[in-house]
Amino acid sequence: MTATVWFLTGSQDLYGEDVLIQVAENSQHIVEELNRAGLAAPVVWKPVLKSKDAIRRQMLEANSDEQCVGVIAWMHTFSPAKMWIAGLDALDKPLLHLHTQANTELPWGTIDMDFMNLNQAAHGDREFGYIEARLGIQHGTVVGHVSTPRVQAEIDVWVRAAMGRAAIRRLNLVRFGDNMRNVAVTEGDKTEAEHVFGVSVNTWGVCDLVDAVAQVTDAEAEALAAEYQDLYDVVPELRKGGDRHDSLVYSAKLEIAMKGFLDERNAKAFTTNFEDLGALKQLPGMSVQRLTAQGYGFAAEGDWKTAALVYAAKQMGAGLPGGASLMEDYTYHLVPGSEKILGAHMLEVCPSLTTKTPHVEIHPLGIGNREDPVRFVFDADPGSGIVVGMSDMRDRFRLTGNTLTLVGPEQPMPKLPVGRAVWVPDPDFYTSAACWLTAGGSHHTVMSTQLTADHWHEFARMVGTEFALITKGTTRDAFEHTLQWNAAYWRLARGI
Repeated sequence: MTATVWFLTGSQDLYGEDVLIQVAENSQHIVEELNRAGLAAPVVWKPVLKSKDAIRRQMLEANSDEQCVGVIAWMHTFSPAKMWIAGLDALDKPLLHLHTQANTELPWGTIDMDFMNLNQAAHGDREFGYIEARLGIQHGTVVGHVSTPRVQAEIDVWVRAAMGRAAIRRLNLVRFGDNMRNVAVTEGDKTEAEHVFGVSVNTWGVCDLVDAVAQVTDAEAEALAAEYQDLYDVVPELRKGGDRHDSLVYSAKLEIAMKGFLDERNAKAFTTNFEDLGALKQLPGMSVQRLTAQGYGFAAEGDWKTAALVYAAKQMGAGLPGGASLMEDYTYHLVPGSEKILGAHMLEVCPSLTTKTPHVEIHPLGIGNREDPVRFVFDADPGSGIVVGMSDMRDRFRLTGNTLTLVGPEQPMPKLPVGRAVWVPDPDFYTSAACWLTAGGSHHTVMSTQLTADHWHEFARMVGTEFALITKGTTRDAFEHTLQWNAAYWRLARGI
């Protein structure tokens, strides 16, 4: 679905028709400037709003337009804020308050009251800001002229977060089986998650997937296996004529079956579980990695919360360099002064985290009690990134984030044939780990090398949930106090 953002301009009838014509022209120029900037979604200009009824109708139209992911509001002149109360109350899409003006410089030698009456966003937006605060409207705010790269970048962050919010609100998520037995953090309230995020989480038996695999013909699977051989560095034993080519063909059957199953149910995210494989011959590995590279959300062990975040991250990051994937903090490098985290999963890390061609290999897994599974083997590219996990805290969902720097392995890891990432967390390993544990952060996360903490801040605001960030400058005491204040705020915000 094509996403759009609506641009709403506030004014009133007080200034006369000539002024309103100029207001419309100026706001159209701003929209043109934003669209030239190449934002993640096009901005659609709407006629200038001058009355309470027109504002409310416009908000209701925004709500009903499935392509509209949010609205940007700007008060070109002075738009009395009582006119906006009913409309803001009715709005069910994210709101960005853009505090800008048509001109960049003051015309010092010619400025007069006509110019002042036309270009008075400096106090028109303050009136609008008051009513947003008075009504408790959660919204983003960007300040500055739209021609500047900083303003354009901030607006793009908000647009991408709005796209993530829209995507997760209509997300159908398939769980093949339940989650891993006796694990706490992957559990959660699916009914409340649908209320807060919009994601619909439902389970199908693994037998349904087994049946879908059985319906895939050998010819279909062989054709996809041939595609693998053209695209990737496939080890000889898996290639056509190799001793284990049948395993590659079975992996292709898994991919075709899962994709068909998901698409038939309009589902864009899914989970599997190595404790619940039924008659599957392999734990899905490369098949999952291929699907996530195509944009599906995924998490292992029935972890539907992380699968939903992976999908949201992929939607927010679409078109940006880098990728997004299920990740797990697996083990540490604790040499003093060189502490690092090695992240991976059994098989399913998404190859969007690397720009190199992955190796396709087959090895024993030692878990799942099935045939050796096929998988991509690669190292995530060096660079900046962020991991975000979701935890059900009983009275709310908490997103915990940690900014990081991917550094790659210090030495080759020939006996660890999986997709893996090595990183240094901010502000340092000890503070990061202690704060994450204090927050009850999940052991599964979404790792994104496309998004920043700003994207996740906006996303959390839009969906109305807590975001606890560990980053440069974070201290353990301050972070713990933030969690305490957050607990009080979110309990009060939910009402009695």
